[in-house]
Amino acid sequence: MSDDAFNLTPLDIRKQEFRKTLRGYDTLGVEDFQMRVADALERAIRERQILEERIGAITEQLRVFREREKAMNEALVAAQQLRQDSRAAAEREGQVIVREAQAEAKRLLDEAKNEESAVQTRMAETERQVIVREAQAEAKRLLDEAKNEESAVQTRMAETERQFQQYVGGFRALLERQLAELRALDGKRG
Repeated sequence: MSDDAFNLTPLDIRKQEFRKTLRGYDTLGVEDFQMRVADALERAIRERQILEERIGAITEQLRVFREREKAMNEALVAAQQLRQDSRAAAEREGQVIVREAQAEAKRLLDEAKNEESAVQTRMAETERQVIVREAQAEAKRLLDEAKNEESAVQTRMAETERQFQQYVGGFRALLERQLAELRALDGKRG
């Protein structure tokens, strides 16, 4: 029976009186039965109230966990985007450094060649060769510096990737614990 169709309280059962007839039921037996039924109904009502309160608390806790899960998923997406953005920025920075170093090396090489031409007309062949070698050494040094800069950028990119993987690993473990708690709660409800 639903609550709307049959609303009976323990007090209603205790106060219910029956007419006495000549061949009726044993009065003490009926009264004893009334008390036991009223007590059982009282216990059932209390248990129902406790269960309804627990369901409300568990439902609220589940809502909070779902909100946390949503927030964590959003944070994970943001972290992945940040990693991609950081990687792209580091790659762009590395390309700019390499291009600048190559341009500087080319400029210096062009200057050295121009210098060589001017000196060639004024100096002997041996002096010209010394200058060309120095310019080439300088160009090589600058190219080596550019390569070192590129290596440093790659090292920073690798460190950024390692830190991101570490963060994602910790975040994934947290998500798995939260999901396990949610599943355990859903299992208890089911």
